[in-house]
Amino acid sequence: MTKKTVTEQYPDVQPDLPPRTRGVIGLFEENCTVCMLCARECPDWCIYIDSHKETVPPAAPGGRERSRNVLDRFAIDFSLCMYCGICIEVCPFDALFWSPEFEYAETDIRELTHERDKLREWMWTVPAPPALDPAAEEPKEVAAARKTAEKLAAQAAPQEGES
Repeated sequence: MTKKTVTEQYPDVQPDLPPRTRGVIGLFEENCTVCMLCARECPDWCIYIDSHKETVPPAAPGGRERSRNVLDRFAIDFSLCMYCGICIEVCPFDALFWSPEFEYAETDIRELTHERDKLREWMWTVPAPPALDPAAEEPKEVAAARKTAEKLAAQAAPQEGES
């Protein structure tokens, strides 16, 4: 209360934002399996996804062909989006991320629908996740994998000594 207030002149002076600021949504297209969970869970229905099925030849001789979804269109209409983050939370393959970029205003509302090329560009501005706390407990998945690896190593060690 005793300090004088200072108005930052925004276009000239960029604000200092926290590292995990919610700005725009970025798409990591390689992780998208076209499961459509993000589009189904979106309360505003602002995510548009189109895909088609492709047949993949068998990996080994005598195997069977597989089919997989191929992403044709992934778009988010930011004029409808309420930035709730539900799409990011429900994505099981971590294909969507928050980017701290917030300067994407347009003069025409139709240009606020960002296609997958534009969403991919936002991915490069996504900060790395924060480092784990060194004093934190080991994640249960890592602990279970480590125990299994140690058990297999212990079983293999006596067998090597017997031969």
